[in-house]
Amino acid sequence: MKFLDQVKIYVKAGNGGSGSASFRREKFVEFGGPDGGDGGKGGSVIFIVDRNLNTLIDFKYQQHFKAEHGQDGKNKKKTGKSGKDLILKVPVGTQIFEEDNNTLIDDLTKTDQKVCVANGGEGGMGNTRFKSSTNRAPRKKTNGNIGESFWIWLQLKVIADIGIVGMPNSGKSSLLSVLTNAKPKIADYPFTTINPNLGIITYNNKEVTLADIPGLIEGAHEGVGLGDKFLKHIERCKNILHLIDITNDNLLENYSKVRKELFKYNNILTKKEEIIVFNKIDMVSNEEINNKIDIFSKKIRKKIHTISALKHKGLSTIKKILVRYVH
Repeated sequence: MKFLDQVKIYVKAGNGGSGSASFRREKFVEFGGPDGGDGGKGGSVIFIVDRNLNTLIDFKYQQHFKAEHGQDGKNKKKTGKSGKDLILKVPVGTQIFEEDNNTLIDDLTKTDQKVCVANGGEGGMGNTRFKSSTNRAPRKKTNGNIGESFWIWLQLKVIADIGIVGMPNSGKSSLLSVLTNAKPKIADYPFTTINPNLGIITYNNKEVTLADIPGLIEGAHEGVGLGDKFLKHIERCKNILHLIDITNDNLLENYSKVRKELFKYNNILTKKEEIIVFNKIDMVSNEEINNKIDIFSKKIRKKIHTISALKHKGLSTIKKILVRYVH
């Protein structure tokens, strides 16, 4: 399924039906008079969260969504039928913005959460409503109100416990595939991942959701590489897993580049708890591993964990750590 995390759509609630200005005229009926019914209410546009969805692709090929109009009132004081509400399903983590794509209308973060975005117009009043002691045969009626309509933006921010970041080709997709049930694309060239991937770790009857985002390089905040447009998918994460390729000779420099891009996008990301993991330890000697950890630790005073996603080394330890951080 193609991944889509932002789309602009037009929503239009139904108009209310007009009231009726009819009169009762029947043979052998002694008392006639006004009997016009009210118009029906227009349908509203409602968004509901569906946990089975993970993309906004359903909105790519249809941008206009209109609810049903209310029916006009009828004689014999019959109220017109209300228009059906239009229900639009979206993934967990969808944000609804006004047309400026900046003013937040609502943030849908829970399964089955509902929000009415555009209200249907109220129905008009029939002439029965205007009958009085001084006006026994009113011909007045009112039209239904116009339903709300406007353009809105939908933005999807993936909800995960831990976001995996790192330079291209550091093994993020490989790690996700061996820790979870996810099946991301894996290859030996940079930018294999071009969309965020989600996976769930199950350990000791506890679950942790991981999000793998495309690799970051220097200048990502200016659009270099795949840019930083996917970083919004880790804004909701509780923690960051920073994956580093230990075979690289510039570990500190690459680490700093990624941290700098996170800061330039949103400094909140750099304040999240960070788990540093060196990957691909199967490709270097123990002596080199210890040397690199020693040099790195003197500059970055944080605990460093080592794994080999390819050889499945250190994965149990990483699972324990991730579960502990989240739970």
